[in-house]
Amino acid sequence: MYEQESFSLLNEILVDLEIEFKQEDLRHFYTRLGANFYTIYSLFKLLYADHADFSIHARHLVETMARQYINRPKALKKLDIDREKDHNWFLSQQWIGMALYCDGFANDLKDLKSKLHYFQELGINLVHIMPILKCPLDECDGGYAISDFRKIDEKIGTLEDVTTLANEMRTQEMALVMDVVVNHTSYEHEWAQRARDGEKKYQDYFYLFDNREIPDMFEKNMPEIFPEIAPGNFTWDEQMEKWVMTVFNNYQWDLNYNNPEVFIEMLDIILFWANQGADIVRLDAVAFLWKKVGSTCQNEREAHLILQLMKDCCQVTAPGTLFIAEAIVMPVEIVKYFGEDAVNAKECEIAYNATLMALIWDAVATKNTKLLYQGIKSLPDKLERATWLNYIRCHDDIGLGFDDADIIAVGYEPIAHRRFLFDYYTGVYGDSIAKGMPFGRNNKTGDARISGSLASLIGLQKGLEDSNEADIENAIQHILLLHSIIMSFGGIPLLYYGDEIGTINDNTYLDDVSKANDSRWAHRPKIDWDKAENRNKPGTVEYRIFNPLKHLISVRKEITCFADFNNRVLHNVPNTHLLVFSRFDIHKHGHVLVVGNFDSSPQYLDMDTLNKTAFNQYGPMIDLISKCKPTMFKNQLVIPPFHYYWLVDSERYR
Repeated sequence: MYEQESFSLLNEILVDLEIEFKQEDLRHFYTRLGANFYTIYSLFKLLYADHADFSIHARHLVETMARQYINRPKALKKLDIDREKDHNWFLSQQWIGMALYCDGFANDLKDLKSKLHYFQELGINLVHIMPILKCPLDECDGGYAISDFRKIDEKIGTLEDVTTLANEMRTQEMALVMDVVVNHTSYEHEWAQRARDGEKKYQDYFYLFDNREIPDMFEKNMPEIFPEIAPGNFTWDEQMEKWVMTVFNNYQWDLNYNNPEVFIEMLDIILFWANQGADIVRLDAVAFLWKKVGSTCQNEREAHLILQLMKDCCQVTAPGTLFIAEAIVMPVEIVKYFGEDAVNAKECEIAYNATLMALIWDAVATKNTKLLYQGIKSLPDKLERATWLNYIRCHDDIGLGFDDADIIAVGYEPIAHRRFLFDYYTGVYGDSIAKGMPFGRNNKTGDARISGSLASLIGLQKGLEDSNEADIENAIQHILLLHSIIMSFGGIPLLYYGDEIGTINDNTYLDDVSKANDSRWAHRPKIDWDKAENRNKPGTVEYRIFNPLKHLISVRKEITCFADFNNRVLHNVPNTHLLVFSRFDIHKHGHVLVVGNFDSSPQYLDMDTLNKTAFNQYGPMIDLISKCKPTMFKNQLVIPPFHYYWLVDSERYR
């Protein structure tokens, strides 16, 4: 769109760029900048028009984008062009992810590179390396308290190790995901240190207050993120004699995005990591980017404007790089982080499906799918050019953030039901086999979350401790059932390292003073590679999990119905122990019927009760996983305990 004011400024900026970068080939940059500048200018003006030096900041913004484009390696510029041509590349069913801590999965980045064969063996081709940047030794929040956004933790490796790893992954057609913590820094970061030293420029990078008047106004509406270990949202700093906004921990200072310099600094950092080879940048804590008195300081409109602006700028400099929104919020809010465009994602192309994760854990505890169905129905449709990260476990706790209306709709009382789930997974409820731990108790609100590995929460740890083979087998089948759902639901399945071999809670964190008060460290393990070798030994737990998962992954990659184009139909069935949905190929008219049994007893599905709009008819079927015809009695499908099917028409399959 042509608009005189913005393009007058653009012409001035381009003259300056021609002078400064006259030896550089900026053809693609100029083309993309011209196509996106009106939107970039409009968003930047919406956020920062009240700054007297607005035009200077706008010039600085474009110069930052241009410098990072010039710094972008040729191989990545070529990849940008390829991905512009195949702009839906990340919606393919071929992508399977794994999230890991580098020093938990391996020793360091070089050792991780030597283990790429492990990912290939399993079928993983998208690897999320949790934060590896420089952090304080003891106050690091699992790597999310960054003291230098451009330096690697010395124990993990060097910047050269990152680019070497990224280049090797690219040759093996694997995608690298890296974090940028956009909401806050460590108080050891240079910006915070210079603010402490009294530099006004850097004090404006943070939310600082001389007394409690404004902080107290904020506190009226702001929830506490870590009420047990970091109550409140402000911390008194003795050196400055000021209150600092510290939403997460007292050593993490929130960045002030009211300041355009902060935005430009953080964009520069995002583009820096895109240039190191990050195919996907995970933007941490995006829901918190804009703070406003009288609000919860989450999900504000301006936070979305910031993300839209970051995305438009990235599309000019590094259009092959995608964004993941780390926004663990209510379903109606999560989808907004894709953007509100009717078709194309204008903020983040990928978002965590925290709702599905929590709903799955509800179905595990209750052995029924009532709330799972209700929650899926309430999950708003995503945009066409966007996708979910579907996961069972991650580095973080499990929050029970279901919508109260959904809980009530299926006949539960919200407070009592959440209490049941918390008690079940922490082993308090009746004959629970779960070995989880409390996290984030808030005595004021009654809220609490849950820590623990998949294997420990699902009952495998208890089965192993009791040497109970029946419980071990049930737990293994349960683990496979949950993975079959995230692989078929629609989106990118994201496995968590260790789950593929049944890793249980690691309680050695209790011996480390800096970690002992954070139960999440129990599910951030150091992989025992001797145990991992058992994946090659028939009969071992590791073998019985790893190899069926490997098979699931290989089958998924062959099923075009599992590409993510809003091509799922949820089937309402009378049997509340079952989850039933179908996926269809929008191009080839093929269909897959997915069925999962969350109960410890065999169940049946009356095929006549299915919504047949996605299928012409239900004739003889074959399971794509086993390549066998499932057991049928008349027109009733029999599903063993904790079992799952991916069913297709046997005639079409031949």
